[in-house]
Amino acid sequence: MHALPEFKRVVTGHDAQGQAVIASCGPTPNVFPLLAVPGTVFYELWNSSASPAPLDNGADPSDQPLQLSPKPQGSVIRVVDIPPDSVQNTVSDENAAAVFAEIGESHAGTGQANARHKLMHRTETLDYGIVTEGEVWLVLDEEEVHLRRGDVVVQRGTNHAWSNRTEAMARMVFILLDGRFADELNNGQGVPA
Repeated sequence: MHALPEFKRVVTGHDAQGQAVIASCGPTPNVFPLLAVPGTVFYELWNSSASPAPLDNGADPSDQPLQLSPKPQGSVIRVVDIPPDSVQNTVSDENAAAVFAEIGESHAGTGQANARHKLMHRTETLDYGIVTEGEVWLVLDEEEVHLRRGDVVVQRGTNHAWSNRTEAMARMVFILLDGRFADELNNGQGVPA
């Protein structure tokens, strides 16, 4: 299992005269290797906490503890390295539950003994996921689909997991937007009816 290549994060801003400038350029400083699933790494690139998003020269909003979902009316962009299932599937049931506590949302984990994948989860978000390296399978309650580099998933608050059935690392870019379940999908507590 080889490490994936590094990538650059570029953040723009404005100088005192209102001219466009590069505010920062280099590796993202906010990297979170998950202890519960070795090889899984979250690279937090940026986030917003309102919509419309403030366009200012403020401090890096991703310089905070890892949180799976965006704040209300917010957004998140991150890169996630996904290890092979040969690593993910060795995670104990306790560690599978610990994964979601480690990323700030213990309630998101839905993996049960009968689940199709130990790391099944559901968030009240609209997620755009783009495979940039390797191959993954999007696993849903009853279906799955094989994804390769360049494939895009529009994930609308469904119960899901990412399964890497190769022996190479995979990488995805995720853009998450705060969402609300439609009445017919919600029993009033963020859980499917």
